[in-house]
Amino acid sequence: MKEVIKIGMADLKASVSPNVLTTLGLGSCLGIILYDPVKKVGGMAHIMLPDINSVRVRRNKAKFANSAIKEMIAKMRKLGARKSNLEGKIVGGAHMFTGVKISNPSAFNVGERNILNARQALTDEKIKVVSEDVGGDYGRSIEFDLETGKVKIRTIAWGIKEI
Repeated sequence: MKEVIKIGMADLKASVSPNVLTTLGLGSCLGIILYDPVKKVGGMAHIMLPDINSVRVRRNKAKFANSAIKEMIAKMRKLGARKSNLEGKIVGGAHMFTGVKISNPSAFNVGERNILNARQALTDEKIKVVSEDVGGDYGRSIEFDLETGKVKIRTIAWGIKEI
C-alpha cells in the first residue's frame, strides 16, 4: 500500500517503492532528492543552509546540504540502495528577496549558495545530478514518486511540472 511521507523543513527521510516523499514550501530552501532506480529506494531532504562546517551548532544534519546528503545515503543503504546506482535531483533555491535593496546581494542569496553547495556535495559523493528546477524568485512544493522516480513540482505562478 502506498504511503505519503512528509518531510518538514530541516528534515530528511528515505523510503522504498511504492511510497511517495513530499515537502512543501521550498523558497530559498532546497529539496535534494536521491534515487536508486534499480532498487527503487529514494530519499529526500528539505535543507535550509549550504554548509554544516560554517556553523557552531551542528545537531541537525538534515538542515545543511553537505551533511544531509551523507545522512540520506546512509539511510538509503540500510534500505538496500547501492551508492553506485544513485542519481540526484535538486529543486528550489529561489532568491526570495529580489525587491530588497542591499549592498551585497550575493551574501543574502541563500538559495544560490544552497544550489552551489548541493551540486558540489553531490559531485564529491560521485552522484550525478540528472535534473533540476532551481533558482527564480518563487516557491515550490514537490512530490517524489518512488515507483517511477519522477518528481512533480507545484508552483503558484508556473503551475505543475515534472522532472
